[in-house]
Amino acid sequence: MARNEIDDKGVELIVITGLSGAGRTQAMQSLEDQGFFCVDNLPPTFLVKFAELCAQSRGKVSKAAIVCDLRGGEFFSSLSEALSNLEKEGFHLEVLFLDASDETLIRRYKESRRRHPLSPRGRVLDGIQAERQQLEELRIRADNIIDTSNLSSQQLCSQVAELFCKSQGLGQMAISVISFGFKYGIPMDADLIMDVRFLPNPFYVETLRPLTGEHTLVQEYVFGNPMAQKFMEKYLDLLEYILPNYVQEGKNHLAIGIGCTGGQHRSVAIAERVGQFLKERNYAINVKHRDVANNKKGGTAR
Repeated sequence: MARNEIDDKGVELIVITGLSGAGRTQAMQSLEDQGFFCVDNLPPTFLVKFAELCAQSRGKVSKAAIVCDLRGGEFFSSLSEALSNLEKEGFHLEVLFLDASDETLIRRYKESRRRHPLSPRGRVLDGIQAERQQLEELRIRADNIIDTSNLSSQQLCSQVAELFCKSQGLGQMAISVISFGFKYGIPMDADLIMDVRFLPNPFYVETLRPLTGEHTLVQEYVFGNPMAQKFMEKYLDLLEYILPNYVQEGKNHLAIGIGCTGGQHRSVAIAERVGQFLKERNYAINVKHRDVANNKKGGTAR
């Protein structure tokens, strides 16, 4: 199966395993942010049943990631057999194995002050070496191995996203474009704010006043102004430059607020144009006009 393709059962399965302290939780969270249905510490004996339930969900669960590790105790020894059974049942899957040097794992255990599952009362190194030996067969079988020794959590999440979410391209980051009126307050969850009150206001054109920025006549008025055209050119260039850098840094959601006085005309028109621009570049886009309804209740946009 080519990466990111869904098999004939309608499910993309990723099994995450590896050494304790190597970053399994961070890898799972990265996939969860990309829309995978994630299960932590699932006993291998339940893998086939879990995959069957995903296949029977009628597309509701088309991507799933499962963490299987030594926390499963005696059940963990059956993981290789469970993987073989999945393939016999016609499921295609990829195994991601997370590794790290002994020195790195020892340091991480000291920092977290946690005990190693295979050496709860002994030396951490003894537990690491025992675990490494038990996992050797899975490491050989793995489709992807990531050595996290020199990776931050953010870098690990970026690598996992790059491995399994490439078909989504930049769309792995969801972007909300929110038009609003400054008279009603700035959106609390906005990461970037753009004030467009410097543009000519359709509110003062009687025929446009009752309309919103979603209407063609309002958009023609707003973007027919050379100042608005120049602004859009520069603003879209800015977004095209900075957004890939947010993705590179591991940001999964960005909220862009675009405000005018009342949130009915200028901000709405520009939010629509920004949303369309970013959608064409394969970002996952949600455009919301927060304050249009406030103006319909009798407020004055201006």
